[in-house]
Amino acid sequence: MTNLPHNSTYYLDKLRQLHIKMRDHLRKQMVTQDQTTLSAATAARDGDTIYRIDEFSEELLLEYCREWAKETPFVLIAEGISGDGWLSLPDGASAQDATFLLIVDPIDGTRPLMYDKRSAWLLTGIAPNLGRKTTLADITIAMQTELPITRQNLAYHLWAVKGQGAQAELHDLVLDQVNPASLHPSRAQTLEHGFASLVKFFPAGKRELVEIECRLFEALVGDLNIGNPVIFDDEYTSTGGQLFELMVGHDRFIADLRPLLYKRYQSHQKPLCAHPYDIGTELIAREAGVIITDEKGNPLSSLLDIQENVAWIGYANQALRDKIEPILLSILESSDLL
Repeated sequence: MTNLPHNSTYYLDKLRQLHIKMRDHLRKQMVTQDQTTLSAATAARDGDTIYRIDEFSEELLLEYCREWAKETPFVLIAEGISGDGWLSLPDGASAQDATFLLIVDPIDGTRPLMYDKRSAWLLTGIAPNLGRKTTLADITIAMQTELPITRQNLAYHLWAVKGQGAQAELHDLVLDQVNPASLHPSRAQTLEHGFASLVKFFPAGKRELVEIECRLFEALVGDLNIGNPVIFDDEYTSTGGQLFELMVGHDRFIADLRPLLYKRYQSHQKPLCAHPYDIGTELIAREAGVIITDEKGNPLSSLLDIQENVAWIGYANQALRDKIEPILLSILESSDLL
Protein backbone atom coordinates (compact mmCIF):
# COMPACT_ATOMS: atom_id res chain seq x y z
CA MET A 1 0.00 0.00 0.00
CA THR A 2 1.44 3.38 -0.99
CA ASN A 3 -1.37 5.69 0.25
CA LEU A 4 -0.97 7.63 -2.98
CA PRO A 5 -3.67 8.54 -5.52
CA HIS A 6 -2.05 6.55 -8.36
CA ASN A 7 -0.82 2.97 -8.29
CA SER A 8 2.87 2.31 -7.78
CA THR A 9 3.45 1.49 -11.46
CA TYR A 10 2.54 5.07 -12.41
CA TYR A 11 5.18 6.56 -10.10
CA LEU A 12 7.83 3.99 -10.97
CA ASP A 13 7.37 4.68 -14.68
CA LYS A 14 7.65 8.43 -14.14
CA LEU A 15 10.71 8.08 -11.93
CA ARG A 16 12.38 5.70 -14.36
CA GLN A 17 11.97 8.18 -17.21
CA LEU A 18 13.45 10.92 -15.03
CA HIS A 19 16.36 8.78 -13.86
CA ILE A 20 17.36 7.53 -17.29
CA LYS A 21 17.07 10.97 -18.84
CA MET A 22 19.18 12.59 -16.11
CA ARG A 23 21.78 9.82 -16.09
CA ASP A 24 22.26 9.94 -19.86
CA HIS A 25 22.32 13.73 -19.92
CA LEU A 26 24.96 13.86 -17.21
CA ARG A 27 27.06 11.22 -18.92
CA LYS A 28 27.06 13.28 -22.10
CA GLN A 29 28.23 16.33 -20.16
CA MET A 30 31.02 14.36 -18.52
CA VAL A 31 32.27 13.10 -21.87
CA THR A 32 32.14 16.48 -23.59
CA GLN A 33 33.16 18.85 -20.76
CA ASP A 34 36.65 19.09 -19.33
CA GLN A 35 37.29 18.26 -15.68
CA THR A 36 38.11 21.85 -14.77
CA THR A 37 34.66 22.96 -15.91
CA LEU A 38 32.83 20.16 -14.10
CA SER A 39 34.64 20.74 -10.81
CA ALA A 40 34.29 24.53 -10.76
CA ALA A 41 32.61 25.73 -7.55
CA THR A 42 29.73 28.01 -8.53
CA ALA A 43 27.87 28.68 -5.28
CA ALA A 44 27.54 27.85 -1.59
CA ARG A 45 24.03 27.20 -0.36
CA ASP A 46 22.11 25.19 2.22
CA GLY A 47 25.35 24.22 3.93
CA ASP A 48 26.99 22.68 0.85
CA THR A 49 29.14 23.73 -2.09
CA ILE A 50 27.54 23.65 -5.53
CA TYR A 51 29.71 22.69 -8.50
CA ARG A 52 29.08 23.17 -12.18
CA ILE A 53 28.35 19.45 -12.60
CA ASP A 54 25.46 19.84 -10.13
CA GLU A 55 23.89 22.59 -12.20
CA PHE A 56 23.69 20.40 -15.31
CA SER A 57 21.41 18.00 -13.43
CA GLU A 58 19.34 20.60 -11.59
CA GLU A 59 18.26 22.29 -14.80
CA LEU A 60 16.97 19.04 -16.29
CA LEU A 61 15.26 18.03 -13.02
CA LEU A 62 13.20 21.22 -12.91
CA GLU A 63 12.28 20.93 -16.57
CA TYR A 64 11.04 17.35 -16.14
CA CYS A 65 9.12 18.03 -12.94
CA ARG A 66 7.35 21.06 -14.36
CA GLU A 67 6.13 18.88 -17.24
CA TRP A 68 5.06 16.07 -14.87
CA ALA A 69 3.11 18.53 -12.70
CA LYS A 70 0.81 19.25 -15.63
CA GLU A 71 -0.71 15.82 -14.91
CA THR A 72 -0.90 16.09 -11.13
CA PRO A 73 0.27 18.71 -8.65
CA PHE A 74 3.12 17.78 -6.31
CA VAL A 75 5.88 19.27 -4.17
CA LEU A 76 9.50 18.89 -5.25
CA ILE A 77 11.95 18.87 -2.35
CA ALA A 78 15.57 19.50 -3.32
CA GLU A 79 18.49 21.86 -2.82
CA GLY A 80 18.57 25.15 -4.65
CA ILE A 81 15.02 25.22 -6.03
CA SER A 82 13.54 27.63 -3.45
CA GLY A 83 14.42 29.26 -0.17
CA ASP A 84 13.39 26.30 1.98
CA GLY A 85 13.80 23.56 -0.61
CA TRP A 86 10.06 23.01 -1.12
CA LEU A 87 8.70 23.90 -4.57
CA SER A 88 5.00 23.46 -5.29
CA LEU A 89 4.30 22.48 -8.88
CA PRO A 90 2.84 23.50 -11.22
CA ASP A 91 4.16 26.99 -10.56
CA GLY A 92 1.75 28.96 -8.43
CA ALA A 93 0.08 25.89 -6.94
CA SER A 94 -0.40 25.47 -3.21
CA ALA A 95 1.47 22.81 -1.25
CA GLN A 96 -1.88 21.80 0.24
CA ASP A 97 -3.07 20.77 -3.24
CA ALA A 98 -0.09 18.50 -3.87
CA THR A 99 -0.97 14.82 -4.33
CA PHE A 100 2.48 13.68 -3.23
CA LEU A 101 5.96 14.83 -2.23
CA LEU A 102 9.08 14.05 -4.30
CA ILE A 103 12.44 14.38 -2.56
CA VAL A 104 15.47 14.32 -4.86
CA ASP A 105 19.24 14.39 -4.75
CA PRO A 106 20.27 14.80 -8.41
CA ILE A 107 23.90 13.85 -7.71
CA ASP A 108 24.78 12.18 -4.43
CA GLY A 109 28.55 11.88 -4.61
CA THR A 110 29.39 14.98 -6.63
CA ARG A 111 33.00 15.18 -5.48
CA PRO A 112 34.23 11.74 -6.63
CA LEU A 113 32.18 11.92 -9.84
CA MET A 114 33.36 15.33 -10.99
CA TYR A 115 36.95 14.08 -10.84
CA ASP A 116 35.92 10.88 -12.66
CA LYS A 117 37.02 8.80 -9.64
CA ARG A 118 33.89 6.88 -8.65
CA SER A 119 30.19 6.65 -9.42
CA ALA A 120 27.66 9.01 -7.87
CA TRP A 121 23.92 8.24 -7.48
CA LEU A 122 20.64 9.87 -8.41
CA LEU A 123 18.25 9.42 -5.48
CA THR A 124 14.47 9.94 -5.36
CA GLY A 125 11.78 9.14 -2.83
CA ILE A 126 8.01 9.62 -2.98
CA ALA A 127 5.78 10.11 0.04
CA PRO A 128 2.11 10.99 0.48
CA ASN A 129 1.55 14.67 1.20
CA LEU A 130 1.36 14.90 4.98
CA GLY A 131 2.51 18.48 4.93
CA ARG A 132 5.59 19.68 6.77
CA LYS A 133 5.26 16.77 9.20
CA THR A 134 6.15 14.24 6.45
CA THR A 135 9.23 12.22 7.38
CA LEU A 136 11.62 9.69 5.89
CA ALA A 137 9.43 6.98 7.43
CA ASP A 138 6.57 8.08 5.14
CA ILE A 139 8.46 7.41 1.90
CA THR A 140 6.67 4.55 0.14
CA ILE A 141 8.44 4.47 -3.24
CA ALA A 142 12.16 4.99 -3.81
CA MET A 143 14.55 4.73 -6.73
CA GLN A 144 18.28 5.19 -7.13
CA THR A 145 20.38 5.09 -10.27
CA GLU A 146 24.12 4.86 -10.60
CA LEU A 147 25.82 7.79 -12.33
CA PRO A 148 28.99 6.12 -13.59
CA ILE A 149 32.38 7.54 -14.40
CA THR A 150 33.26 7.87 -18.09
CA ARG A 151 35.36 4.69 -18.33
CA GLN A 152 32.55 2.56 -16.86
CA ASN A 153 29.91 1.05 -19.13
CA LEU A 154 27.75 -0.76 -16.53
CA ALA A 155 25.42 1.05 -14.14
CA TYR A 156 22.93 -0.20 -11.55
CA HIS A 157 19.30 0.90 -11.34
CA LEU A 158 17.42 0.08 -8.10
CA TRP A 159 13.91 0.65 -6.79
CA ALA A 160 11.45 -0.43 -4.13
CA VAL A 161 7.81 -0.08 -3.15
CA LYS A 162 7.20 -0.35 0.57
CA GLY A 163 6.36 -3.92 1.54
CA GLN A 164 7.14 -5.34 -1.90
CA GLY A 165 10.90 -5.95 -1.71
CA ALA A 166 13.75 -4.34 -3.61
CA GLN A 167 14.37 -4.69 -7.34
CA ALA A 168 17.52 -4.13 -9.39
CA GLU A 169 18.78 -3.97 -12.96
CA LEU A 170 22.22 -3.65 -14.49
CA HIS A 171 22.35 -1.37 -17.53
CA ASP A 172 25.02 -1.68 -20.22
CA LEU A 173 25.36 1.89 -21.48
CA VAL A 174 27.44 0.91 -24.51
CA LEU A 175 25.33 -1.97 -25.79
CA ASP A 176 22.09 -0.33 -24.59
CA GLN A 177 21.04 -3.52 -22.78
CA VAL A 178 19.15 -4.00 -19.53
CA ASN A 179 19.72 -7.16 -17.48
CA PRO A 180 18.12 -8.23 -14.21
CA ALA A 181 20.32 -8.00 -11.13
CA SER A 182 20.00 -9.15 -7.54
CA LEU A 183 20.74 -7.60 -4.19
CA HIS A 184 22.31 -9.78 -1.50
CA PRO A 185 23.47 -8.14 1.75
CA SER A 186 26.30 -9.92 3.52
CA ARG A 187 25.36 -12.87 5.73
CA ALA A 188 28.63 -12.71 7.65
CA GLN A 189 28.12 -12.69 11.40
CA THR A 190 31.31 -10.79 12.26
CA LEU A 191 33.24 -7.86 10.80
CA GLU A 192 36.40 -9.91 10.42
CA HIS A 193 37.83 -9.90 6.88
CA GLY A 194 35.13 -7.51 5.70
CA PHE A 195 34.55 -3.80 5.06
CA ALA A 196 33.13 -1.62 7.83
CA SER A 197 33.53 2.05 8.73
CA LEU A 198 32.35 5.21 10.40
CA VAL A 199 31.78 8.07 7.97
CA LYS A 200 34.60 10.60 8.19
CA PHE A 201 34.89 12.04 4.69
CA PHE A 202 36.00 15.51 5.73
CA PRO A 203 38.53 16.94 8.21
CA ALA A 204 35.94 18.32 10.65
CA GLY A 205 35.49 15.83 13.48
CA LYS A 206 37.75 13.21 11.95
CA ARG A 207 39.93 12.78 15.05
CA GLU A 208 36.95 12.12 17.32
CA LEU A 209 35.28 9.80 14.82
CA VAL A 210 38.44 7.74 14.39
CA GLU A 211 38.66 7.38 18.18
CA ILE A 212 35.07 6.09 18.35
CA GLU A 213 35.71 3.76 15.42
CA CYS A 214 38.85 2.32 17.04
CA ARG A 215 37.12 1.78 20.37
CA LEU A 216 34.30 -0.06 18.62
CA PHE A 217 36.52 -2.28 16.49
CA GLU A 218 38.84 -3.09 19.38
CA ALA A 219 35.83 -4.21 21.43
CA LEU A 220 34.74 -6.43 18.55
CA VAL A 221 38.02 -7.96 17.32
CA GLY A 222 40.72 -7.09 19.86
CA ASP A 223 43.96 -5.13 19.54
CA LEU A 224 44.02 -3.44 16.13
CA ASN A 225 47.83 -3.15 16.14
CA ILE A 226 48.57 -6.87 16.34
CA GLY A 227 48.70 -9.19 13.33
CA ASN A 228 47.23 -8.68 9.90
CA PRO A 229 44.25 -6.28 9.54
CA VAL A 230 40.86 -7.99 9.71
CA ILE A 231 38.56 -4.98 9.17
CA PHE A 232 38.87 -2.90 6.02
CA ASP A 233 37.85 0.74 5.53
CA ASP A 234 36.39 2.15 2.31
CA GLU A 235 35.33 5.78 2.29
CA TYR A 236 32.66 6.05 -0.42
CA THR A 237 31.80 9.75 -0.48
CA SER A 238 28.13 9.15 -1.25
CA THR A 239 25.36 8.13 1.13
CA GLY A 240 23.47 6.43 -1.69
CA GLY A 241 26.67 4.66 -2.66
CA GLN A 242 27.14 3.46 0.91
CA LEU A 243 23.61 2.07 0.98
CA PHE A 244 24.35 0.27 -2.28
CA GLU A 245 27.52 -1.28 -0.84
CA LEU A 246 25.46 -2.66 2.04
CA MET A 247 22.78 -3.95 -0.33
CA VAL A 248 25.15 -5.92 -2.56
CA GLY A 249 27.23 -7.42 0.23
CA HIS A 250 30.37 -5.33 -0.19
CA ASP A 251 30.12 -3.64 3.23
CA ARG A 252 28.88 -5.13 6.48
CA PHE A 253 28.50 -2.07 8.69
CA ILE A 254 28.45 1.70 8.13
CA ALA A 255 27.62 4.43 10.62
CA ASP A 256 27.29 8.13 9.84
CA LEU A 257 27.44 9.81 13.24
CA ARG A 258 28.60 13.24 12.16
CA PRO A 259 25.50 15.10 13.42
CA LEU A 260 26.07 13.81 16.97
CA LEU A 261 29.55 15.27 16.99
CA TYR A 262 28.91 18.43 15.05
CA LYS A 263 26.08 19.62 17.30
CA ARG A 264 28.80 20.44 19.83
CA TYR A 265 30.34 22.98 17.50
CA GLN A 266 29.28 26.54 18.24
CA SER A 267 29.55 28.27 14.89
CA HIS A 268 27.20 29.66 12.29
CA GLN A 269 28.79 27.45 9.63
CA LYS A 270 27.98 23.85 10.50
CA PRO A 271 30.14 21.09 9.00
CA LEU A 272 28.57 19.11 6.17
CA CYS A 273 26.32 16.19 7.19
CA ALA A 274 23.90 13.89 5.43
CA HIS A 275 20.45 15.40 4.88
CA PRO A 276 17.11 13.67 4.20
CA TYR A 277 17.61 13.86 0.43
CA ASP A 278 20.92 11.97 0.83
CA ILE A 279 19.25 9.08 2.66
CA GLY A 280 15.85 9.24 0.95
CA THR A 281 16.33 5.83 -0.67
CA GLU A 282 17.03 3.90 2.54
CA LEU A 283 13.66 2.21 1.87
CA ILE A 284 15.38 0.23 -0.91
CA ALA A 285 18.09 -0.95 1.48
CA ARG A 286 15.51 -2.01 4.06
CA GLU A 287 13.44 -3.83 1.47
CA ALA A 288 16.64 -5.62 0.39
CA GLY A 289 17.19 -6.84 3.96
CA VAL A 290 19.64 -4.23 5.28
CA ILE A 291 18.87 -2.87 8.74
CA ILE A 292 18.92 0.93 8.90
CA THR A 293 18.47 2.82 12.18
CA ASP A 294 19.05 6.22 13.67
CA GLU A 295 21.72 6.85 16.27
CA LYS A 296 19.55 5.32 19.01
CA GLY A 297 18.52 2.19 17.14
CA ASN A 298 15.13 3.48 16.00
CA PRO A 299 13.78 3.74 12.42
CA LEU A 300 14.75 6.94 10.62
CA SER A 301 12.11 9.63 11.09
CA SER A 302 13.73 12.91 10.04
CA LEU A 303 11.47 15.52 8.49
CA LEU A 304 11.73 15.97 4.72
CA ASP A 305 13.72 19.14 5.16
CA ILE A 306 16.79 20.03 3.12
CA GLN A 307 18.83 21.27 6.09
CA GLU A 308 18.10 18.71 8.80
CA ASN A 309 21.15 16.63 9.70
CA VAL A 310 20.61 12.88 9.69
CA ALA A 311 22.67 10.36 11.65
CA TRP A 312 22.20 6.76 10.51
CA ILE A 313 23.60 3.29 11.09
CA GLY A 314 23.47 0.41 8.63
CA TYR A 315 23.91 -3.29 9.44
CA ALA A 316 24.01 -5.93 6.72
CA ASN A 317 22.01 -8.38 8.86
CA GLN A 318 20.48 -8.93 12.29
CA ALA A 319 23.39 -10.98 13.62
CA LEU A 320 25.76 -8.07 13.01
CA ARG A 321 23.36 -5.65 14.61
CA ASP A 322 23.08 -7.84 17.70
CA LYS A 323 26.87 -7.84 18.09
CA ILE A 324 27.63 -4.24 17.21
CA GLU A 325 24.73 -2.11 18.39
CA PRO A 326 25.04 -2.57 22.19
CA ILE A 327 28.75 -1.77 22.09
CA LEU A 328 28.34 1.21 19.78
CA LEU A 329 25.51 2.76 21.78
CA SER A 330 27.51 2.27 24.99
CA ILE A 331 30.48 4.09 23.46
CA LEU A 332 28.26 6.94 22.27
CA GLU A 333 26.65 7.27 25.70
CA SER A 334 30.00 7.26 27.47
CA SER A 335 31.19 9.93 25.03
CA ASP A 336 28.14 12.04 25.89
CA LEU A 337 26.91 11.92 22.30
CA LEU A 338 23.43 10.50 22.97
